[in-house]
Amino acid sequence: MLAAAAADDKCLAVGIDANAAGMAEASRRAARPGPRGVSNALFVTAAVERLPSELTATADDVTVNFPWGSLLRGLLVPDPTVLQMVARIMKSGARLQMVFSVIDHDGASGLRAVGRADDVAHLAKPYAAAGLRIDGVRPAEEAAIASSSWGRRLRAGSQRPMWLLRAERT
Repeated sequence: MLAAAAADDKCLAVGIDANAAGMAEASRRAARPGPRGVSNALFVTAAVERLPSELTATADDVTVNFPWGSLLRGLLVPDPTVLQMVARIMKSGARLQMVFSVIDHDGASGLRAVGRADDVAHLAKPYAAAGLRIDGVRPAEEAAIASSSWGRRLRAGSQRPMWLLRAERT
């Protein structure tokens, strides 16, 4: 998120997390004085089920890196409320990119391991009902994994499959 803000000073990059502590370090880095900080980054503490109405139809791009807990379940089981809230913040034609990983060992309630792209084929209809057209699911590239500290931790010492799902707001 900070990389997006730093790359384009005309972009407003908004980081959203249900846990403020999860954004604390990024917020501190953004607030650094001078050219080391970024003035076009905003941090919102909110659960996906309760996103502020001010975010409605504001996003050109939504990136979800390694969701967990209720967000992971909401996006992969899926939960219509979660999908509707994600779609609500997106402009028409906006892009969703989600990098995720689920293995049997995770023990995530209601989630099946994803070892092949076909393992998430069941998402097409619920996503479409929320106004999101899935464009594809494929193995995530190392660059996408490495851009997330959580992704680097998940990948460390394992051959854990990591996936990239792309969708568009219709």
